[in-house]
Amino acid sequence: MELLTLMGVLAGALGLTAIARRFNLSAPLLVVVVALAVSFIPGVPRVQMEPELILTLVLPPLLYSTARESSFAQFKAAARPIIGLGVVLVVVTALVVGFVVHLLLPDLPLASAFVLGAVVAPPDAVTAAAIGRRQRLPRRLMTVLTGESLVNDAAALTLYKIGLAAVLGAAGSLGHGFLVFLVAAVLGIGVGLGAAVLVAYIRRKLDDPLMESAFGIIVPFAVYVVAEHLHPFSADFSGSGVLAVVAAGLYLGDRSLYAGPATRVQDSSVWASFDVLLEALVFALMGLQLPFVLESANENARDNWQLFLSAIAVLVVTIAIRIPYVFLNAYLPHALRLFGRERERPPSRNLLVLSWAGMRGVVSLAAAAGVPLVTHSGAPFPGRAEIQLFAFVVAIGTVLIQGLTLPAVIRKLDVHDKDDAEQDAEEEMAAREAAMHAALTRLDQLTPELCDRLDIPREKAERLVNRLRALVETRYRGAVAAISLSAEERESSPHAAFVQARRELLLVQREAMLAERAEGKLDDEVLRKVLRELDLEELALSDTLTARLS
Repeated sequence: MELLTLMGVLAGALGLTAIARRFNLSAPLLVVVVALAVSFIPGVPRVQMEPELILTLVLPPLLYSTARESSFAQFKAAARPIIGLGVVLVVVTALVVGFVVHLLLPDLPLASAFVLGAVVAPPDAVTAAAIGRRQRLPRRLMTVLTGESLVNDAAALTLYKIGLAAVLGAAGSLGHGFLVFLVAAVLGIGVGLGAAVLVAYIRRKLDDPLMESAFGIIVPFAVYVVAEHLHPFSADFSGSGVLAVVAAGLYLGDRSLYAGPATRVQDSSVWASFDVLLEALVFALMGLQLPFVLESANENARDNWQLFLSAIAVLVVTIAIRIPYVFLNAYLPHALRLFGRERERPPSRNLLVLSWAGMRGVVSLAAAAGVPLVTHSGAPFPGRAEIQLFAFVVAIGTVLIQGLTLPAVIRKLDVHDKDDAEQDAEEEMAAREAAMHAALTRLDQLTPELCDRLDIPREKAERLVNRLRALVETRYRGAVAAISLSAEERESSPHAAFVQARRELLLVQREAMLAERAEGKLDDEVLRKVLRELDLEELALSDTLTARLS
């Protein structure tokens, strides 16, 4: 892939993403549709997906960013449905799809059919999560969706490696395959946690936000590569790079709650930018693979209609197998009273949304593109063209069919986070009250300390403490009002008018500074320093409680 072409694809994808965000559209869907259309234009440079690029440079940061933003406590609470969907469903899908493909194309080796099953098994939560956030899905449902995406790639890629070994002539027994999976999971999680603990220790000692963020950026790439290249017993066994990245992300995301404010703010901006950049790129690459898939199909000895109908059948099976499994995964343990005491059974409408959020993504296409050309004997890899075609049809088909209809399904079933919003308000109110009492208790101790430390009269120290007390109490009252007011009341509240006035004053100050610089009265370095102060003050107005009032 030429660098100039890649930059063009990236620029175009980012432009489409900006348009989608501006008009509240689904960016992944828009990028895929436009990329598909562009792929038909004669003379447009062709961009072939590089599996190593996707699996080593794109997948790790996307997984790491998602894991960082995930709540470890919520992930742990939803561990059973996450494992059921992210591991068991992946295995079930791979087996069912493999058998269906073998029935449709009997001359295709069963091992090659299972490779295809592993390729199309893992859903990609990027599109589902983007739609879910925009439609305000309940938090537990979002936790299951994102948690599934964090572990299903590891399960699918391990099955993929086992299937490839079977086709290439290096397969072992069923027990050997299970051992490969177990070793991959243990080593991957071990590498990820070990690296995360070390990085957390280094970052704590650095106390330098810039260097802390720099260390954080290399984590997903480093742990992925180390885990994948760790072979403790033989070449058949290695760690799971995906699980290494997920483990590191969950741990460091949890530790970030105790980091300094500058580091936390900087990390958030860095990884949000990574997400937008990489998601735009991968969906553009998905759509642009159409010419290569069609070429591969044309070179195939099979009838094109047979291939097309078989691909559609695989797409239908891939979508259909998820629907009953989601309900079984939720209801069967309750019916059989498995796993001890369980939470309340999720509503059926939530499960319907979850069952329809099975869009496939770039991992499926990258895995299909990574199928070797020949076996160890030098013979062509059986079914390589079919695997690439079927993977493309499933990935694009699920994104377009399920991705386009998922918002309507959510709205029709009225699946929203109403209870989450009420619970959040109660928890936030209690937390702010506890924080206020802690601050006021500390303020009661400050007067004598200020007198001794600053050598000022007690009256001045008391006035200073009273000003701080008024600030704490005012912020608490503002937060309480913001939580309890409706959206319409917030917009017309006195505090909203106060916030808007402060923003206008900051704007005037910023324009005055720029005018001074234009007249040559202010050096750029001084200007940047002052602008940073004004920017931080305006950001403070946009965050926390004032965001509700603007």
